[in-house]
Amino acid sequence: MNDRETTCGEALVRLLEAYGVERVFGIPGVHTLGLYRGLAGSPIEHVLARHEQGAAFMADGYARAGGRPGVCFLITGPGVTNAATAVAQAYSDSVPLLVLAAVNARRDLGLGRGRLHEMADQRASAAGYCGLAATVPGPAEIAPLLARAFAGFATGRPRPVHLELPIDLLDESAPDMLQPPPLPAPPRPDPAAVTEAARLLEAAQRPVILAGGGALRAAPWIAALAERLAAPLLTTVAGKGLIDPAHPLHAGAILATAPGRALLAGADAALVLGSELAETDLWAETLPLPAALVRVDLDPAKLADDHAAAVPILAEAGATAEALLAALGEKRPDPGAAIDRVRAARAEALAAEGPLQRLHLTVLQALRAALPPETIVASDMTQIAYTANAWFELPGPRQWLHPVGYGTLGYALPAAIGAKLARPEAPVLAIAGDAGFLYTGQELATAVELRLPLPVLLWDNDGLGQIRDDMRRRGLQEIGVSPRNPDYPALARAYGAAAEDLESLDGLAPALTAAFARPGPTLIRLRQTVTGSGG
Repeated sequence: MNDRETTCGEALVRLLEAYGVERVFGIPGVHTLGLYRGLAGSPIEHVLARHEQGAAFMADGYARAGGRPGVCFLITGPGVTNAATAVAQAYSDSVPLLVLAAVNARRDLGLGRGRLHEMADQRASAAGYCGLAATVPGPAEIAPLLARAFAGFATGRPRPVHLELPIDLLDESAPDMLQPPPLPAPPRPDPAAVTEAARLLEAAQRPVILAGGGALRAAPWIAALAERLAAPLLTTVAGKGLIDPAHPLHAGAILATAPGRALLAGADAALVLGSELAETDLWAETLPLPAALVRVDLDPAKLADDHAAAVPILAEAGATAEALLAALGEKRPDPGAAIDRVRAARAEALAAEGPLQRLHLTVLQALRAALPPETIVASDMTQIAYTANAWFELPGPRQWLHPVGYGTLGYALPAAIGAKLARPEAPVLAIAGDAGFLYTGQELATAVELRLPLPVLLWDNDGLGQIRDDMRRRGLQEIGVSPRNPDYPALARAYGAAAEDLESLDGLAPALTAAFARPGPTLIRLRQTVTGSGG
């Protein structure tokens, strides 16, 4: 190879540029140097994480907040396995990630020669938590496999794609790689199915709409659709923000409560937009959905599961919502009864919350009052976030980022970093529990390095609070749930971040104001015992 030839690693980065990729997240290693050669002189920004799990969580937050794929560069073996938890989270929550991982040389694959970073079958391992996992066998296959990945992101249920690049391939001379083909459009709804769905929904006396993360592009039409049908709108956690929380038909993310499920049980027709109706959205195996059920999804498997639809529509939710509105015509039923059902369900669900959740609500109300409306919040698996899933209100979609399906700890901080990079104009907040923060707390170094004005609200309940409470409820001996915690403010300062230790909720608003104005992250510790002024 002479100096004028382009390597496959360089050509791959040029293709990423052509697809509109602006950032990649990763940690360089001996087996990815061929990829990093391509980043030299590229407009693509490399974001250095401190652990590959953090890199993939950053890519996840970037994708969720920005609505475009997040991209990771990973080394062979340990880089892939370190990131596996975060990539599996993205798979569970239908987040588009492109994972570009090195793998051992083609002559060594599957032979067990004990090469550096060797796995028995890295691709097969990734296949268990990716929508597509493929080995790039030669230079000619780079462009087609990238095209397949981006076409899948554009048209189907978005899930991670793992493309592994043999280390000998990265430095090979690359063939001429054409501009990427135009991205295909997602499937549009069948007009006959839309007509039948409109007929079924219009004939109902008590319709209801349930929208999930697959309906985010339907946000411009959701409120009008609910009004046109006089239908309460329930959302999953991933669908939070699809309608103004002040809208009288906004029932919210209360599917996990008995009153929320009763709203569905009392319906005589239902429209489900972009939700797999997973256990982690419902905390029940199935929902009491009516026989007159319309389901809209990009995943054909979801149209043939336990909640079989009378009218299944394999299409993108936004286009379907727009088409349904046109098909429904001008007639508008009186929404009064539906509004009454929404108010009653929300009031009953709120009244049923226990003492701990009411403590959370006090904090969340203070937090909501202190935050700009457009704030994006990345939350971890922590008790206050579980309460917030139902009750923390957001005016728009892509503002509440939570690891719902896989339920891993360590998500909040790196996801918030990714979200801030995707939408630098928006305020971004991370909410982490004291235990979960330690999974990825080292990513404070990344936020410091990038000078991101990022507050991290550390909810300190002095241990693994949820599991501790579960043990107590079951009469079990408390084992492994009360660890010795570090001095969190001192830890944050060691990374170069600012830190505040709140004595009362009165300090929350000024602490957040200062954090948003600071060129770097701020850890704000709030102990569970702090519930109000001087408390």
